[in-house]
Amino acid sequence: MSARIPTVPGDLTRLGFADPRRAIGLLADPVLEPLVKDRSRVETDGLAAALAKVADPDQALLTLVRLMEAVGTTPRSHLREAIVPALREPGRARDRLFAVLGASTALGDHLVARPEHWTSVVDAVQLEVEERVELLTAAVSAPPQGTTPEDALRIEYRRQLLGIAALDVSRPEPAARLPETAAALADLAEAALEAALVIARAAVGPAADQCRFAVIGMGKTGGRELNYISDVDVIFVAEPAEGADEGEALSTGTDLATRLIRICSSATAAGALWQVDPALRPEGKNGPLVRTLQSHLSYYERWAKTWEFQALLKARPIAGDRALGRAYVEAVAPFVWSAASREHFVEDVQAMRRRVEDNVPHGEAERQLKLGPGGLRDIEFSVQLLQLVHGRSDRSLRSGTTLTALAALSQRGYVGRDDAQTLDTAYRLLRTLEHRIQLHRLRRTHLMPTAPADLRWLGRALGHTRDPEDSVTAQWRTAAREVRRLHQRIFYRPLLSAVARLGPDEVRLTPEAARERLAALGFRDPRGALNHLQALIDGVSRRAAIQRQLLPVMLGWFADEADPDAGLLAFRRISEQLGTTPWYLRLLRDEGSAAERLAHTLGRSRYAAELLEQGPESVQFLGDPSGLRPRPRDEVQNRMRAAARRKDAPEPAVLAARAVRRSELFRLAVASLLGHVTLDELGTALADLSGALIDVTLDVVLAGVEEQTGAAPLSRHLVVGMGRLGGGEAAFGSDADVLFVHDPVAGADPQAAQEQALEVVKELIRLLALAAPDPRLEVDAGLRPEGKNGPLTRSLDSYRAYYERWSLVWESQALLRASPVAGDPSLGEAFVALIDPVRWPDGGLDAGQVREIRTLKARMESERLPRGADPKTHFKLGHGGLSDVEWCIQLIQLQHAHDHAGLRTTSTLGALAAAEAAGLVGADDALALAEAWRLASTMRNAGLLARGRTVDSVPSDVRDADGMARIMGLPPKSGQELANRYRRVARRARHAAEHVFYGDS
Repeated sequence: MSARIPTVPGDLTRLGFADPRRAIGLLADPVLEPLVKDRSRVETDGLAAALAKVADPDQALLTLVRLMEAVGTTPRSHLREAIVPALREPGRARDRLFAVLGASTALGDHLVARPEHWTSVVDAVQLEVEERVELLTAAVSAPPQGTTPEDALRIEYRRQLLGIAALDVSRPEPAARLPETAAALADLAEAALEAALVIARAAVGPAADQCRFAVIGMGKTGGRELNYISDVDVIFVAEPAEGADEGEALSTGTDLATRLIRICSSATAAGALWQVDPALRPEGKNGPLVRTLQSHLSYYERWAKTWEFQALLKARPIAGDRALGRAYVEAVAPFVWSAASREHFVEDVQAMRRRVEDNVPHGEAERQLKLGPGGLRDIEFSVQLLQLVHGRSDRSLRSGTTLTALAALSQRGYVGRDDAQTLDTAYRLLRTLEHRIQLHRLRRTHLMPTAPADLRWLGRALGHTRDPEDSVTAQWRTAAREVRRLHQRIFYRPLLSAVARLGPDEVRLTPEAARERLAALGFRDPRGALNHLQALIDGVSRRAAIQRQLLPVMLGWFADEADPDAGLLAFRRISEQLGTTPWYLRLLRDEGSAAERLAHTLGRSRYAAELLEQGPESVQFLGDPSGLRPRPRDEVQNRMRAAARRKDAPEPAVLAARAVRRSELFRLAVASLLGHVTLDELGTALADLSGALIDVTLDVVLAGVEEQTGAAPLSRHLVVGMGRLGGGEAAFGSDADVLFVHDPVAGADPQAAQEQALEVVKELIRLLALAAPDPRLEVDAGLRPEGKNGPLTRSLDSYRAYYERWSLVWESQALLRASPVAGDPSLGEAFVALIDPVRWPDGGLDAGQVREIRTLKARMESERLPRGADPKTHFKLGHGGLSDVEWCIQLIQLQHAHDHAGLRTTSTLGALAAAEAAGLVGADDALALAEAWRLASTMRNAGLLARGRTVDSVPSDVRDADGMARIMGLPPKSGQELANRYRRVARRARHAAEHVFYGDS
């Protein structure tokens, strides 16, 4: 059905006009009469409806009236006869012309001044650069009468610009056409420079023939990604023609360059082109405008800064002597693609980006599409840095065009597909916004507008019809946030600096170069290591491509450790398990120091490598900034409990909980290897981890009892940690020394409760010892009353009766580190209240009890030290070892805890500090004992981490000792130094122990 012609403001407001009253008046202007088929009725595709489709309907309507007035004059009446039929009916001609009028006031003014150019809009086609050169050169070679060549250049340039704009603004999804538009603008600039050079040569005269002169496009011009209004960055090269003098050729070249800059940069009545900017030349504005090729090369070889090589990445011949231009680009290419090998290259590029950002005026930073955070420079710098680092060995990355290079980086695995797509989409959006803003008035700007009217037409230009101001702002800010996020992750990727430090042969990783490098790095089996490498990098898959990025750098990290061969082998195994997992290689490439941490972990620790091989998903910890922080017990226990609940039988439930423990063991192992956790923090975390698993397993067992019997268990249950577990001083590989306690519920038969409790304990021990990929938690109840001859579990009353009547002094000593670790909290409080008087006896020990403890210590040294073990180097039972320190402190606790509250602690070093504060141990002795305890504990942990099994003594094997030393932060080949250090520390501790343990105290 036909619609009524708009005669009230509301009609035009709904169509998208911002000033409907003025629009009503303009639509009624007689000059538009020929464009309206029926003024009493207008179809939905009539004049107002057609204008409503463009970015700024009001501006388009006003300019249309002016255009029709211009073609209504007598000299141009023939134009009116052609334009009216084209604009009266729907179709391409009307859509294109209206779109241009609604997008650019400047191009609209040009059409009003030169309406004959309307055909360049409606008949626009994509031209090749050669066609543009031919048209512009013809225009300046034979300008119309009364027109200078310079003005002819500007007029023809603007005519072709109309065609580019028409194709750009009249089609849907302008961002999709961005590369084509940007390339067309660069081609037009190239053609304009060629035409300007024709004018300059004519002005210079015959001398121009003595000079070979080339213009090298830089920046967006060189990359064929130019804006509508942008400086055209260039470098000038000149060489003498055959037989000509070099000095004269340079003088002529300078004259040509000067004239070319003036021709293009100055404005006349016919308009302006753009500024030609030669500031990227050697020495910048202080250097000569024109140099010979050799002069350029000499400068780049000796004096050029990092940013100059980055700029040369986009260098391309665009005018003048093309053979000379190509020779220039070919000659500087080696400088460009070796720049990343310069010292501090990556850091220099990163610093330059920060300087660019810091120099943005404060009031503009939040509006900058180009230079601000999340702007175009973030994308361009990220892409260029990756190109320069990886392009040394991968020629497919050597494109001067940002989106082409980004696609290559994605295809070759240097950037994730999703990240590349996000950056591609954002780049197109930001450049399209920049284009539309510049096109509006043909002014050079990179700022988002703030006026609602400007945001309105800008939003409509990008296809937002509802709330265009808010929609376009939200779209821009979302893109900027994503760009900034990815820029920070990619641009400051630690892997980049590491890759840049490698030599070209090291980056390429050819078999010959790899074999030589493996041997030089210290791999014991270069041939075997090469086999691992080839298995990882051979092929054309994306996985192999990313591995080819990672491994040249990771080889150096593996080689930093004591066992690089084992590290590479473990990496291969883990990669084969996870290589098809989307996040794995992306994590190593993109996330912080994940790859470096993994390499050092695998090369440093067989224990961590074995944990990771059994649960490779734990590698995700390495990419999390907080991933190496020990987790609180409640958090870990809740994860274990949730994992167990997802299983429908006790065995799989406990195995699921144990899998959580395995992943946490890996977290703690890496934290320890990389120095992110202290010995005290590690001991507490490992004890909490064992306690959490025991607690969850106990819950599983009790749930099974309830399911089997149909009734609640007959007792409350408690697991008490002893030794290192109870003291919160656990080590990697520590057994869980425990006591089991139960307390029958009211009305329960004591014998039945005892029998059920015993079954509960046996089942708990069995489940914890099940064969599985994770390390078992060995439960040892040998410190219970009567030792191995006593029942596994006792009731609280039974413990009370035993400790009151039969407890021996060694049992009081064992209770010093007793602490509830699992089970009923109230029962734990009751048990602690029960044992406190036993372990901290009122009045201390009598002389006979002291002699008994000393006798037990002597017997332990002589009987429990393994056959063949060196008493000077055994960590636990040797002279000055853990046992010496702990027995000293425990004797003091038994003697004096009733008088000194600070001694009432399960912590070994805490009790030692309290004893020193109370004057019970001299400062020198306390220092010697604490140092020995810490060193022995650290070396035991380091030994297990390095070898994957318990190490009780200083290793005699130099390689094993070196592995421990590296874990402890010592330099390579420090194994013997560490062994000597331990002997010195242990010797001092033994002297202190003999003084404290056997003295008069």
